[in-house]
Amino acid sequence: MPARIYQPAKTAMQSGTAKTHLWVLDFDPAAPRELDPLMGWTGSDDTQTQVRLRFETREEAEAYAREKGLDYVVVEPKPRKPIIRPRGYGENFATERRGAWTH
Repeated sequence: MPARIYQPAKTAMQSGTAKTHLWVLDFDPAAPRELDPLMGWTGSDDTQTQVRLRFETREEAEAYAREKGLDYVVVEPKPRKPIIRPRGYGENFATERRGAWTH
């Protein structure tokens, strides 16, 4: 069963980079999901898709996959530039402001 090793991107609701430093190993689904005719829910007998393993480093995740005999693909994270402004939120309340503060 193939697996994917990656670093998760930050969600749209995050302004920082919390929870993006760990490496994650996800299993690919072995079978497509099925539609339940009575309730209309989707489901599967494959419980491996529910497993998400987290590792401190990429090397730990790869070592785990090799130890268990898993085929894996490593997805490299895309570099991102920092979103921190030089003075940040405190600049809104600076006392040394030269002009009038207006919106």
